[in-house]
Amino acid sequence: MYHALIMAGGSGTRLWPLSRRSMPKQALALLEERSMFRVTAERLAPLIPLERVWVVTSAAMAEVFRTQAPGIPERNYVIEPGPKDSGPAAALGLAHIQAADPDATVAILSADHHIVDVEGFRTVLQQAGVHAQSGGIVTLGIRPTHASTGFGYIERGEVVGEGVYEVVRFTEKPQEPAARAYLAGGRHSWNSGMFIMRAATGLAEFERQHAAFAERLRALQLYIGAADYDAALAETWSAAPKLSIDYAIMEGARQMAVIPVDIGWSDIGSWAALFDALPHDDRENAVQAELVAIDTVGSLVRSSSGRVIATIGVERVVIVDTPDALLICAIDRVQDVKKVVDELKNRQRDDLV
Repeated sequence: MYHALIMAGGSGTRLWPLSRRSMPKQALALLEERSMFRVTAERLAPLIPLERVWVVTSAAMAEVFRTQAPGIPERNYVIEPGPKDSGPAAALGLAHIQAADPDATVAILSADHHIVDVEGFRTVLQQAGVHAQSGGIVTLGIRPTHASTGFGYIERGEVVGEGVYEVVRFTEKPQEPAARAYLAGGRHSWNSGMFIMRAATGLAEFERQHAAFAERLRALQLYIGAADYDAALAETWSAAPKLSIDYAIMEGARQMAVIPVDIGWSDIGSWAALFDALPHDDRENAVQAELVAIDTVGSLVRSSSGRVIATIGVERVVIVDTPDALLICAIDRVQDVKKVVDELKNRQRDDLV
């Protein structure tokens, strides 16, 4: 059967001050009234109903997500003991899914993606699931709209199915000249971080590329649901490499395919990404506040404090007002928001991060 594995363990520091350790971005309603996590889970139906949606996250966030999407079964929450990046998290989720359904096909998805064409997304997920039955791994490649240096790229090769291509190589975030060449060449897609495979295929790649960790995972499957599971998990986690799923298995996978898609996809990883995804007024402002705007252009203004915000003569800025912190930042400097979080940690202001 077809299952989904939602990766929901990130902290979302680049969306500070709204996103915090206790309530990261995937638990927030950033683009609509539902949280990003709930939107991610619910848009899969009817292709993948909630009873076949699995979630890898922390114990604290699992409590939040249970209230946001009560249709996901309790057993489908897979708790990672500590952050070790997306590679081990995905492997742990795959091990749990395979234990429940040995023949499972799994779509590994992120909890912080915005998708406009939901029906088109489900259609391509179904296509990818069918192709993955041959034993390979399929990723969804986003058709690039500009020469972004903020995304990884996937180069496609020969056709291996209808609308499906072999993956020639992954390239991490390139410099601008290379990004322009990729855009002009027409053979590259942005790496969406969405991967579809049989659970057995994914675990076989971990076994081939990280044998010691995979051996612990196999042993751990015998303890799922048992009283001594936590002890077995701790032992397994001690052997886990701290790697993203791309580095852990995808770049070295034996049989990778890509389906280029145009589904109105956004990775809401920064205030600039959220600004691009939101509707704009006639002055190109994205407003989520009671705003008095005078000569204000191309800006994002959001408030959860209840205060009225007034802006005069500003252009391309981000203003995010919360009850205990205020961010004012040039849109082209939003990647530096993490530096603010790092400084607050240095000041031991754990109440703000």
